[in-house]
Order: sequence, then structure tokens, then C-alpha cells
Amino acid sequence: MKLLSVNLGLATPVSYTDHPDGVTGIDKRPAGGPVRVAAPGPKGTGGSGLAGDAVCSLQHHGGDDQAVYAVAREDLDDWERELGRPLADGAFGENLTTAGLDVSGALIGERWRVGPEVVLEVTSGRIPCRTFQGHLGERQWVRRFTAKAAPGAYLRVIEPGEVCAGDAVEIVHRPDHEVTVALQFQAVTTRRALLPRLLAAEGALHPEALATARTYAEKYGN
Repeated sequence: MKLLSVNLGLATPVSYTDHPDGVTGIDKRPAGGPVRVAAPGPKGTGGSGLAGDAVCSLQHHGGDDQAVYAVAREDLDDWERELGRPLADGAFGENLTTAGLDVSGALIGERWRVGPEVVLEVTSGRIPCRTFQGHLGERQWVRRFTAKAAPGAYLRVIEPGEVCAGDAVEIVHRPDHEVTVALQFQAVTTRRALLPRLLAAEGALHPEALATARTYAEKYGN
């Protein structure tokens, strides 16, 4: 398991975002060398966990629980076959493109050591939005991406440091539950009856997903 690329984006004007300034950092490209990774601060004020990477919509993106976004190269390859077009590393706006790692099958709270220094913890799946659809230029992309339920993973930074393309990725902790990124994603999108199952992940889960799961369980039971 390793990093194929570490991807950064600049704030760029586009026509397909709801950001009031009309900019997005979703167009991410592989960095040419090591990149510093650290917790950026609370959502709403903190942006990306990667130095030099732009997060423009702080209301929906960035912050400690969405500091890093990872996508498996294997999932990009699968989409290449389905879409009939090449998808470069970083094409989904991900910071880390991995090889040999089942990102969407990772457990919430699973920890990865990336390179010699950085430790990251899985928090949730990525929810697609209008900006993502505009960036890909595919009709009904939000619906199609949601239906596949292979969203890639958001991660929080447990131990900061530098990462670089070619770094090894090692799973150093797997929690004792069965809540995967894919299950969490389906629970908050298309299969809300699954929401109570997310409670098994407890504090490792993204706080917004945890609050949604608790509210649902209180209203409808487990």
C-alpha cells in the first residue's frame, strides 16, 4: 500500500460553484515534492490539512475532521472504464491518491501511517456536490457517484508531518466495529435506516454524521 500522488489545488474562478466569490480548489494536481500535513483547525475557520492546498467553501469543506481527502486509484480506474475517459490522480479533488488500499472499505476510526511521520484517522465519506459535478463535466454525476457508494474517505490528522508520492501507507489501528466508509456514506445519503448502526463508531465518526445518527436513533429507535 502506498501513495501514488499528493495533490494540491489553488483557488480558481469557475462557473459551476455556489461559492460567493465563484472560486474553488477542487482542481488538484500532483505536488512535486514533500507536503506538510497538520490539523487545520475547526470547520468553518480551518481549511485543508495540506500546506499549499486551497479550500474555498469553509462552510462545507475543510476543518479538522475533513483535513485530508483520499481516493483509491483502483476506484478511479473503475470510473475510467465506466466513463470511457482518463482520470488523472487528483481528478476527484482528492489530496491523496492511494494504491493497494480499500479506501471506501476502511473502518471509521481506522488509522493509517503515511510515510515515516504522519498518522491519519478515517472519519467519513465524501458527499458529492454541484461543484464536483461541474468539475467532472458529467451529467447526473452526483446521482451516479452516490449510487456507486465508493466515496473515498475524509481523514483527520493525528500526528502531523510530511508526506510525499511513493510513501508507504500502513494500517496501524482497526477499531472493533463494522462501520465502513461505504456504510456511513449510504446511511447519510440513500439508506437512512442504517443510521443507528453508525453509533458503533462513536467519537471517531465525523461529528455531523454522529449528530445525524443520534437524532435518527432517538426519533425512530435502533
